[in-house]
Amino acid sequence: MLTKNYTNLALAILRISISGMMLVHGIPKIERLFTSPIEFGDPIGVGPTASLILALIGEVIAPIFIIIGYKTKLAAIPATITMLVAAFIVHLEDDFYTKEKALLYLVGFLVLFLTGPGKYSLDKH
Repeated sequence: MLTKNYTNLALAILRISISGMMLVHGIPKIERLFTSPIEFGDPIGVGPTASLILALIGEVIAPIFIIIGYKTKLAAIPATITMLVAAFIVHLEDDFYTKEKALLYLVGFLVLFLTGPGKYSLDKH
């Protein structure tokens, strides 16, 4: 019977893995900031530049904060919103298989928002 609680280790694994994988999607988008004109989708009607910046916040900046466990609950908000937009606006008409990845990220970031980072983090909650 397992008597030791591994919740903090589990939260660290979730934080680091989900955010590390998100960086793979976000980092390549950085170079788009330096193209003229900026070509990026505008799923919420704020313009391609603002949409790209919001995506970079949700896919690069927030995951970096989450990996190190700094302001994790706050950082999980833009990451969660970005995945909500991806799943339910960008991929609204797509089949489940196409939106599944965004939904998995969404669930991971939502869990981190609800739980916090655990004790193996800069926040130590």
